[in-house]
Amino acid sequence: MTDKTIAKARALLAPTAAPANPYATLGAAALAATAAVLMAGVLVLGPGVRFDETVVSAQP
Repeated sequence: MTDKTIAKARALLAPTAAPANPYATLGAAALAATAAVLMAGVLVLGPGVRFDETVVSAQP
């Protein structure tokens, strides 16, 4: 290999900066807000809360 091909390969492998994506920021904020609401619900209900499901029969 020559020095020119090594320099060309290094130039091709150089990282390029991606443009900022506002939708990615919005998605991250929505995920964080959802996690915060779920954690708040767990703290409010606590570990001792039980939901008893009623048995519904489809047959008369």
